Amino acid sequence: WYSQRLAQGRAPRRMSQSVYFSGWGAVFFATVLAAALLTWHQCTKSNDLAPGQHGANSDFKAFQRAYLIVYYLAMLADWLQGPYVYALYESYGFSSHDIAVLFVGGFGSSMLFGTFAGAAADRVGRKACGMLYVVLYIASCMTKHFKDYSWLMLGRVLGGIATSLLFSTFESWLVCEHNARGYDASWISRTFSLAYFGNSVAAIVAGMMAEAAAELKALTPIAEGGAGEGTTSLLYYGGFTAPFDLSMSVLAVLGVALMCLWNENYGTTSSATMSASEELWKALRALSRDKAILLLGTAISLFEGSMYVFVFKWTPTLTPGEVKPPYGLIFSTFMVCAMCGSSLFGILASASVRAEKILQFVFVIAAVALALPAVSSSVSINFICFLAFEACVGVYFPAMGMLKSQLVPEEVRATVYNIFRVPLNLIVLGVLLNSLSQFQAFAACGTMLAVAALCLWQLGKMHTHGYTVRSGMHTTAEDPAMSALPSRRFEPTQMLDAVDEDGAPRTP
Repeated sequence: WYSQRLAQGRAPRRMSQSVYFSGWGAVFFATVLAAALLTWHQCTKSNDLAPGQHGANSDFKAFQRAYLIVYYLAMLADWLQGPYVYALYESYGFSSHDIAVLFVGGFGSSMLFGTFAGAAADRVGRKACGMLYVVLYIASCMTKHFKDYSWLMLGRVLGGIATSLLFSTFESWLVCEHNARGYDASWISRTFSLAYFGNSVAAIVAGMMAEAAAELKALTPIAEGGAGEGTTSLLYYGGFTAPFDLSMSVLAVLGVALMCLWNENYGTTSSATMSASEELWKALRALSRDKAILLLGTAISLFEGSMYVFVFKWTPTLTPGEVKPPYGLIFSTFMVCAMCGSSLFGILASASVRAEKILQFVFVIAAVALALPAVSSSVSINFICFLAFEACVGVYFPAMGMLKSQLVPEEVRATVYNIFRVPLNLIVLGVLLNSLSQFQAFAACGTMLAVAALCLWQLGKMHTHGYTVRSGMHTTAEDPAMSALPSRRFEPTQMLDAVDEDGAPRTP
């Protein structure tokens, strides 16, 4: 979810020790202390689990480990590539415009093919599509060795499809398997909190590993593009290609872990007999007929769209003059703030605070945090706002994962997750294709986050008034695709009570 955070910057330089004794360093150590305290508090509050429906706590913890090992490896492989994508393209001599088109190709392929990739995950299996993620991302990494625009564009397209699988298949497997094994519904919040906390750790570790790999050997040609004088090398190794080789190694380990630790699960048993277009149509019908899912998807697209705008704009916003701040240390501070947010979610979830209630506050805080830089030229104020936003991001992902697990029907889960990413990718493409000023970018972010907050407020009203949240409601005999989707409502500790079709409360 931050794989392009350093994309438009240059390769990070090694930080001098004096940076840690500056104001930037003081903030970094303060956030580390806050993360340690929150993590300790979370651990002391959630050491013991209540007895489960099926199996002891050790069974759940073994299941949790199986998911987290795979998830951490998948995210580590993704993070290893982020910091050096732009730097590699630039080292091959491509212009800023050419590089921007490559990024458009990646996000465009994610938007066009990602929805069908999600349908495939529901139809052929989440584990199988996890393996497809490994294969596609390895192929994408291999293309980085070619100083050829066509090969690099192919790599971006493959990487876009792989990214869609990453952000839908793995979470879909977790939710389906958690429910199938009969674990308490509230326990999944612990897994989401650990997953996104570890994701931030993986980002920091990956940055250090990628830098070390890139400095082992200079970028070196190993094949010629043709005969005669003046020909340029076509194939390279070392330098900025090394992090991608390291990512391929992690992906290979991920493939082995997937085969050994995960079993297969599907949307439904009938999904295997449906075509991808039928699966997509079924998901679209569920989205159009369930107000809660539509509100959820809108909030997701707007928040994550704002996050990507922030990704592209934080570097120039914190660099108003010629003196460049320590980007690597700032990036690490952002990740530590996200860890604080993940731990905070774990604490709130253990106190039985509903996910949509948490997100209402998160979206309001995030809206203020990204609206202020639209009118502020102070680096200090903008930096504080960005830290607050990163903490919101840390809360957002596990909380939204929890909410999606409650709202989205299992039959089309991965497909719906990828439909949510279509407007997100449109927002990203809009940012890439237009040169937005600082005011325009952050004013847009503040507006999008305010609308997202209204969506979550509406979900809160649905809880208060007891509206039904069901996929497939008002189905008819002429609508067999929707009749296959069961009615659902939240558990009493989660969100909504069911009501009759006329709006009267339904007796559980």
